Amino acid sequence: MRVGVVLFPGMNCEHETQRALVSVGVEAEIVRSNQRERLRALDGYVLPGGFSFEDRIRAGVVAAHLPAIEVVARAAEAGKPVAGICNGAQILLEAGLVPGLTPGRVEMALALNESGTRVGYYCDWRWVTGSLFAEPVPLPFAHAEGRFVTEDETVRRAVLERGLVAARYCAPGGKVIRDWPVNPNGAWENAAAMTNPEGHVVAIMPHPERANWAYQVPPDVGGKWAGRKRRSVAGLAGEPGPGREFFERFRELLRRAVA
Repeated sequence: MRVGVVLFPGMNCEHETQRALVSVGVEAEIVRSNQRERLRALDGYVLPGGFSFEDRIRAGVVAAHLPAIEVVARAAEAGKPVAGICNGAQILLEAGLVPGLTPGRVEMALALNESGTRVGYYCDWRWVTGSLFAEPVPLPFAHAEGRFVTEDETVRRAVLERGLVAARYCAPGGKVIRDWPVNPNGAWENAAAMTNPEGHVVAIMPHPERANWAYQVPPDVGGKWAGRKRRSVAGLAGEPGPGREFFERFRELLRRAVA
């Protein structure tokens, strides 16, 4: 199972993402967006975080119109799994791959954060819950445009009816509270991640690769993860963190796709 971590100019999370994929037994290579022949030969794709093309115009929109995304889109149509993390998620929405109710149509946006009394870039940790995770987990986020929105009531209804919101910001116990600070960016339905109807294209705004190991979790997150942090510092540096499950689920998507 060979996965390409698709690198566009300005991205900066490619190595962490590659290491997270390798940690769950996936052969992952960093492939530049202009290496389209290499892209076509792969079994799946992860678009990492960063600031492709400096977020010019709006985050992800320039990369979404490059030929490499056409390769990824055709692969997704053939059933190959695709994940976008942060800037990668922004690209997937701008390319119409998520929520993907009508393929190729841009149906939702990731708008400028509305974070309490501030607007724009914000980074911290928040808990999320949903179908991507067996239980609520803490994940870091770092973005300026992470607020899932749409003005199309038909799209909103379809997304909810089909269960395409794959993760929601929540309180540590799992309760979804719509207001700040639980919802850190004002996203519709507290959405932190969304999939296409088939479930093999996933856009997630928090960074699971930055929580792939327990030692990456700050102690003040609390709960069992604080204890795992202490054990990691004590010498268990390889203990999985709360973001590991995201990559394990992506590995299972790959296995089903290549079976």
